[in-house]
Amino acid sequence: MIKQDYIDVEEIKRVLPHRYPFLMIDRIIELDLENLKVKAIKNVSVNEYFFQGHFPNLPVMPGVLIIEGMAQAGAYMMMKKANVGQDENYTVLFAGIENAKFRKPVVPGDQIVYEIEGINIKKAMGKIKGVAKVDGQIVCEAILLAAVRKNK
Repeated sequence: MIKQDYIDVEEIKRVLPHRYPFLMIDRIIELDLENLKVKAIKNVSVNEYFFQGHFPNLPVMPGVLIIEGMAQAGAYMMMKKANVGQDENYTVLFAGIENAKFRKPVVPGDQIVYEIEGINIKKAMGKIKGVAKVDGQIVCEAILLAAVRKNK
């Protein structure tokens, strides 16, 4: 049996409803539910769909998709903390974004490391701080608000 020191994309898809082209995390490399921290990665390939139309001669990953990656990593943590998964019909939805800052462009070949920390997480609502880094340098940061909702 192979020992895994990370959570792979198939396990992520068991918890989150996102699929191509909107799944913005490839792997979770750290998950600390006690201290409400998660670290995830996104490998940015030149083959990403958004590079076709987002500055084709100067490919830059859209900032909203970087924020979405942060939100997905935070949503995974919140779903695991609440002990619910996709098959239990719960979804984490955006409720707000505060203080978003974009520091550097993300380009093909970059690997984004999302570092997420829970600020205030309750049963149905959560506030998280997200930082996205490439090569150890901050490319984006924001405070995200989310609501855990039972699907109809």
